[in-house]
Amino acid sequence: YCVCSVNFKRLFLPLLFSQEVLGEERLKEILKERELKVYWGTATTGKPHVAYFVPMSKIADFLKAGCEVTILFADLHAYLDNMKAPWELLELRVQYYEQIIKAMLESIGVPLDKLKFVKGTDYQLSREYTLDVYRLSSMVTEHDAKKAGAEVVKQVEHPLLSGLLYPGLQALDEEYLKVDAQFGGVDQRKIFTLAEKYLPSLGYTKRIHMMNPMVPGLTGGKMSSSEEESKIDLLDKNQEVKKKLKRAFCEPGNVENNGVLSFVKHVLFPLHSEFIIKRDPKWGGDKVYTDYEEVDKDFAAEQIHPGDLKASVELALNKLLDPIRKKFETLELKKLTASAYPEPSKNRAKGNPKQTVDEEEVIPSRLDIRVGKVISVEKHPDADSLCLEKIDVGEEQPRTVVSGLVAYLSQEQLQDRLVVLLCNLKPQKMRGIESQAMLLCASVEGEPRKVEPLDPPEGSVPGDRVYVEGYESGKPDDELKPKKKVFEKLQVDLKISGECVAQWKEQNLMTKLGQITCKTLKGGNIS
Repeated sequence: YCVCSVNFKRLFLPLLFSQEVLGEERLKEILKERELKVYWGTATTGKPHVAYFVPMSKIADFLKAGCEVTILFADLHAYLDNMKAPWELLELRVQYYEQIIKAMLESIGVPLDKLKFVKGTDYQLSREYTLDVYRLSSMVTEHDAKKAGAEVVKQVEHPLLSGLLYPGLQALDEEYLKVDAQFGGVDQRKIFTLAEKYLPSLGYTKRIHMMNPMVPGLTGGKMSSSEEESKIDLLDKNQEVKKKLKRAFCEPGNVENNGVLSFVKHVLFPLHSEFIIKRDPKWGGDKVYTDYEEVDKDFAAEQIHPGDLKASVELALNKLLDPIRKKFETLELKKLTASAYPEPSKNRAKGNPKQTVDEEEVIPSRLDIRVGKVISVEKHPDADSLCLEKIDVGEEQPRTVVSGLVAYLSQEQLQDRLVVLLCNLKPQKMRGIESQAMLLCASVEGEPRKVEPLDPPEGSVPGDRVYVEGYESGKPDDELKPKKKVFEKLQVDLKISGECVAQWKEQNLMTKLGQITCKTLKGGNIS
């Protein structure tokens, strides 16, 4: 290949590090005639985190290739997505996003004068756009709209109509921004295919769609603004970055769902074309990698220790974050951050109780349910019907759990088994030994009574969070107060489905890897 060729440069750079391209032939045709016009949009909801460096590095590639790039701050989308951004905070969130995105781009050397910044409500409230929304809503089926937003729009038990409008508006943005292509994460694919299906029905041109991979979060699933433990914020201090990376899932030799390795692959290599593992000379000293596949290969072979990988990523990441943090040290930007993301208590003081979760509301996100691994089992010294287990739940020390499983499972069946535990009940003594969690089981009454521990999905690790679909973003209580009987009230609706899936009010219990199940007890209760 001739790297100096203008045509090669125009074609190669827009495809670099893209996971998938829809409309590649159309892309090639445009590049033969002129520069590509492309846009990337972001809903102004939670604070952007380090995974945003993936699209930022891609935007840098587009600019190097001579593309015309528009960045859309999709404020109306943020409101439509289950009101993730309250109406009164929309303008402040847009201002915050604009400042933080510009700071990110500057930190990786992207010239801002070549970019166009647009706010969604500057054109999405116009007569023409509104009429097109109505025209589109007369064509798109409820099924297609729901399917298109499944991986992007927050899924809740009783979805709002606004969430069904979201994918159609994103499709229309392509026409109103007058671009050739839209760029986004692979989680946007269903919205992109909806746009390709329905825009021609309105008489508009089908656009090109380019997708980048999603960076796994520190806990293994998608890095999300709404899941605090999964992400590193752009304004996190050095110590916070160190603490979060230290807790990150990074099992020796395991390259699957490894957020630390993925950050090296999708952020550090595209930006720097190399990665340096820093380590003590007695362990081989520093090593420079110019090919990510070699990093992956060495980590899989346990030639790179997780501690060295985390320390090296920490160093590289802080170099990216330092100029962003410095910019936000000004009084003006500190004030903007506090105004755009006020503390919940401040909302209450201003008479906006609806902006915070009612402490008395009995919802499943108040339960701290986690995956655990049984590391030892023995009989209770003072009760033949009770088991005494040590269970790893992702903390420094295993928890002691007392359970009544002696009559249902042997010690051998429990040893080294992955289980599901409720971790925020108040500890209580059972025949003189304090039990620090509840091992959740399915059960069916009868003669004999049948009991089976719940099973996490394959690949789960101790500490993985378990949640009910639609209640992913809530924060568990530190400790459930016995007098409030929160678990008891929720437990009434905890059941096993006909497919042996654990559910609450017919909503699945999940981890980032899939459903919580049991082996055989269809229709059973959970306790």
